[in-house]
Amino acid sequence: MTSPSEDELLLREAEKIAHAVGRMFPGLCEVVLHDLRDPAHAVRAVEGGLSGRAVGDPATELGLARIADPRFPDVLQNYPNRFPDGRPAKSTSIGIRNARGEYVAALCLNLDVSLLGSAAHALTRLARTDEPAPLTESLRARTGAELRALVEDYATERGHTPRSLPAAAKKDLVRSLKERGFLELKNAVPALTDLLGISRASVYNYLR
Repeated sequence: MTSPSEDELLLREAEKIAHAVGRMFPGLCEVVLHDLRDPAHAVRAVEGGLSGRAVGDPATELGLARIADPRFPDVLQNYPNRFPDGRPAKSTSIGIRNARGEYVAALCLNLDVSLLGSAAHALTRLARTDEPAPLTESLRARTGAELRALVEDYATERGHTPRSLPAAAKKDLVRSLKERGFLELKNAVPALTDLLGISRASVYNYLR
């Protein structure tokens, strides 16, 4: 029995790669293996079938160019392409040489970017926001410790202790805490009366 030639062994190994890669991205990427020794029937294997080509179909223009010119680049990466039905594609063509430096095969990947474009458009729409809210919103949980720290910082910035703040400043502080959601905390009002040295009635009067 005659042993397979080096060229045939290369084709066999490349065929495994074509099927494995194509099956990893079903419906998204077509992988075509071309046997450049027989340009009239170059397609040796197809996985994905996005272009409608079949085993035994002829080589493409790029395949013929690679056959004609041994100086043709080994790899053409991420070039724009188009499927027969008009869908945009991103393609990569990898030339496979034998020990003599001759091109014997080409492994071509054709990615359907129309699907990715639709997904990108959908994600952009999902991420889009409208007009900003009338106030700045914090999504973190508020705590009693944070309430106390805000009151003390407010007073310190004005050269006071919380209890020594003027009534107008206390009113401004209480309203600000209300707008930021801190008065929804359990025991927030009693905590404020203690911190500011005011009555519960004063807190509610400030909010009117």
